[in-house]
Amino acid sequence: MEFLNNDFLGTPAWFWLAFLSLVVVLLAFDLGILNKQDRELGVAESLRLSVFYIAIAMAFGVWVWWSMGAESGMEYFTGYAIEKALSIDNVFVISLIFTYFAIPARYQYRALLWGILAVLVLRGIMIGVGAALVERYEWVLYFFGAFLIATGIKMLVMGESETDVSKNPLVRFLSKRMRVSPELHGSQFFVRQADPQTGKLTLFATPLFLALVVINIADFIFAVDSVPAIFAITTDTYIVFTANIMAILGLRALYFALAAMVHRFEYLKYALAIVLVFIGAKIFWNQIVSKLDPAISLGVTLSIIAAGVLVSLWKTRKAAAD
Repeated sequence: MEFLNNDFLGTPAWFWLAFLSLVVVLLAFDLGILNKQDRELGVAESLRLSVFYIAIAMAFGVWVWWSMGAESGMEYFTGYAIEKALSIDNVFVISLIFTYFAIPARYQYRALLWGILAVLVLRGIMIGVGAALVERYEWVLYFFGAFLIATGIKMLVMGESETDVSKNPLVRFLSKRMRVSPELHGSQFFVRQADPQTGKLTLFATPLFLALVVINIADFIFAVDSVPAIFAITTDTYIVFTANIMAILGLRALYFALAAMVHRFEYLKYALAIVLVFIGAKIFWNQIVSKLDPAISLGVTLSIIAAGVLVSLWKTRKAAAD
């Protein structure tokens, strides 16, 4: 059992095994208990389930704080807050994808849940590549910083843009290259049915599978922003990975509540833009001047996000009343 104490990416192996075991348990809970039947998840249930996942993430952060030190704990909570906040834009895009493919609410949770498995692998690969680059070429942090600042400024100055899923090149490509059934077949991703031309039984993808593919591509695009953002907080691969995955696991539970009231957070994107600029500037400060106190980083990040949420709720209060 000595290998459990060996370092893996700078952290004892048993830390990694403990976290992966927690993830497996949560996925088994979701797949085996919550998702035994296809059903629509109500807003109230979505919020209760979200509170459960957030409580798990907070408890894990407390454990990180206790076992790895206060600095690691604050870095975890800062990374988790950023990833959670950035995921709200992702929710809006996912909602548009489900609407385009006409996926009923009772099948959406299943697609989101199976998408987690692909996202876990994808984020793991991206974080692994990012960690290797940072360790070997420290100057890549400057690239991350400049990218985050540019992304934040772009979010601040560009107006609202319409997202038309039907014009997405990936959607058009998949629709032309794959046999896709014109209607849903329950929660199945593939179905065998007669080919209209030959009459032979052929494997067809369903619209639910296309929605799943497009959602995972959207997750990849959002990861291009979120992964550099958390590397700007810390280069500890364990903290980067755990904060990222905890935010993703909770997003699926929170989706149905956020999708129902995403219009109430229209000003949050400006707060997120400011956070990205702050995190990007923090990289240059850390490298040129001295490392910014993690407590200051956590406090500023949470304050900006909280301000964005409160301003959004206040500005949209009339729409909520209507």
